[in-house]
Amino acid sequence: MFEWAYDGVNASIPRNAGPECAYYISPKRRIVETVFISIVTIILLIWGYKRINLPTKISYANHDRVGKRILLMIMSLVLGIEIGFKFTSRTVVYILNPCHITTAAQLYLLIADPSPMVTAVFRIHLNFLNGPLLAYLFPETESRRIFADKAMYYIQHGLMVVIPYYLLRIGGVYNVEPLSDMSWTVFSYGLNLAYHFWVLQCIALPIQVNLSHILCAAILDPFGGKYYRVWTMVHQGILCPLLCKLFCYSSDYFLTKCPLTRVKPALECTLPEKKYKQEDNEKLQEETATSGNGHTRVN
Repeated sequence: MFEWAYDGVNASIPRNAGPECAYYISPKRRIVETVFISIVTIILLIWGYKRINLPTKISYANHDRVGKRILLMIMSLVLGIEIGFKFTSRTVVYILNPCHITTAAQLYLLIADPSPMVTAVFRIHLNFLNGPLLAYLFPETESRRIFADKAMYYIQHGLMVVIPYYLLRIGGVYNVEPLSDMSWTVFSYGLNLAYHFWVLQCIALPIQVNLSHILCAAILDPFGGKYYRVWTMVHQGILCPLLCKLFCYSSDYFLTKCPLTRVKPALECTLPEKKYKQEDNEKLQEETATSGNGHTRVN
């Protein structure tokens, strides 16, 4: 009934689709790995959820900035073109890949009114920046036959890094936890594993399409082999938190310390507009330094 969503997938590309990919590992090993990783996932989710917290003192002023509208327009256009290409090529199932889900979350962040939910989504989605990095290091564009389709691949993944940096520049609800706080990264990685093994695997296996390499290892995967999924859980469990913290630390440096790019006194402060005084942000910085409210303090 849903053949229109995946029958355009090119099975001639190695480890892209088909029985060979679906049976890359034995059914018994797949079940054992799924049970084991599911237990790890539940532990990560429970541990992280019990420890996550949101700021108690924060400005929820809704600044309608031109930059947000421009990024919203561009990313909406890019995602719309991506979806259009997938409907045309009958590969709609690829919309379920994690980078498209992260892109949808970024569109929500750009359009949603300020709220604690926005802060939570923002903090979680920062832990999925491994997607753009891997997309550039190991590009998979063989199935994209025309130049515009390939261009959208690189533009989308580039914007996935630009948008969170811009939102951190705005501040306010777009804030992050202290660098020493691992609760959000642990919880987010639990969500990442849950999505791959509980959602993507259940969809990919019946249709034999290798969504996010959940069925078989990529050709360029240095950890390819029958244990590749376990190795992936380990090295992505290191890479995802590391990238998130490195991104936050770098953003803090460029936005609050670097003389050439400094725009505000602290990362949690809202980027002031002309009608707001700089003293307001300095007061907020003093309050958050002692409130323990979950904001980033890298000093």
